[in-house]
Amino acid sequence: TITFDNGREFTRHKEVADALEAETYFAHPYASWQRGLKENTNGLLRQFIPKGTDLTAVTDDELRKYQGALNSRPRKSLGFRQPSVVFVELRQVA
Repeated sequence: TITFDNGREFTRHKEVADALEAETYFAHPYASWQRGLKENTNGLLRQFIPKGTDLTAVTDDELRKYQGALNSRPRKSLGFRQPSVVFVELRQVA
């Protein structure tokens, strides 16, 4: 499933849902707890890129470093497994 907030960037949510064959839901405005995983991930990302940072100043190398760090971090939502490991396992099944 995918839970969207009500931002303009999700106006094409139906196309995304159809392409991924996923059920979609919309969180209520100002109800960040309805998107707990997303909010947690945003908090983790803020450890590397503070709020208000000019993203055009962040290099591709820096982004790859942050991506590697986050994908190597065990996540509760994955049974405390690393996203990178789960991704590899799912690719082998597909």
